[in-house]
Amino acid sequence: MSTTPAPTTAARPRVLLVYFSRPGENYWEGGRRDLEVGNTKVLARIIAELVECDEHEIQAAAPYPEAYDPTVERNRQEQADDARPAIAGDLPDVSGYDIVLLGCPVWNSSAPMIMHTLLESIDLAGKTVLPFVTYAISGMSGIDTEFREALPDVEVRDGLAVRGEDAADAAAAVEQWLGANGLG
Repeated sequence: MSTTPAPTTAARPRVLLVYFSRPGENYWEGGRRDLEVGNTKVLARIIAELVECDEHEIQAAAPYPEAYDPTVERNRQEQADDARPAIAGDLPDVSGYDIVLLGCPVWNSSAPMIMHTLLESIDLAGKTVLPFVTYAISGMSGIDTEFREALPDVEVRDGLAVRGEDAADAAAAVEQWLGANGLG
């Protein structure tokens, strides 16, 4: 008599979705457009619909201006100063999670400095980080590499970059990216 072993089910990884997004006046098709919901948040909502996860939105303690040009100027100054803008409220508790999906816009070809505040304030040791960004013209812009350098003892995988204007229609790209990372 032969016995067929019962199929084993691997435990699903616990996933945390953490992102920073800015609504208000944004770059849009070469001009400006006022967004009620920032592009990165639109992309995060799609991710949350496709994968079982907990969510945490990062907010700046001193909110960025609604207008585009003052936000760009503030970001340039923060980059020049290597600033660490304060985060409002509690930081996400990453303990108990295996994978952290980490999202932000691309500002001046880099992650907003508030993302460095976050990376230096939470312990991602032993986690897998999957970065995702929204951008105007620069694609991923090396933000996955930027995160690898900031987190040398963390597995940071290749990220997903979605043009801001295309965020609402990015479900197929998100599904493919999640699937390639074992979350599909």
